[in-house]
Amino acid sequence: MNSAFMWFILFWVFVLITFMSIGGYFMFRKFMKVLPKEDGKSKLDWQNYYVESSRHMWTEESKAFLDLLVDPVPAPFRDIARHSIAASIAQVALEKQASSITHDHCIEGYIRATPKRDYRSLTSYLDKQQIDYSAFKHLLQ
Repeated sequence: MNSAFMWFILFWVFVLITFMSIGGYFMFRKFMKVLPKEDGKSKLDWQNYYVESSRHMWTEESKAFLDLLVDPVPAPFRDIARHSIAASIAQVALEKQASSITHDHCIEGYIRATPKRDYRSLTSYLDKQQIDYSAFKHLLQ
């Protein structure tokens, strides 16, 4: 009986340490995004800047297209992904000095915001949705 209880305790110690390590990893990643870079602003500061600077440029059509692009992201992470992708799209549009955000800006920003490890799922999703991204294949290298 005493031995079984010790194994039970050891099992839960292992489970708790594992879960705390996983949570700590994601908290550390979030902390790294908040640290200021050389220019004095963090990655999150820049994302907020681009989103706020481009609010007037978003049309209902481009917002709907953004929602379509963010659809494969799991629901708990969708809001964070939407903000990050919207910031990348806004950065592309502002750099090109566009008056409004178009499908091309959305596709280019979506590709730029997606990590390289996810390019295979990105291209399969765009193909499945029959979205032409041929003009931006050079970004997928």
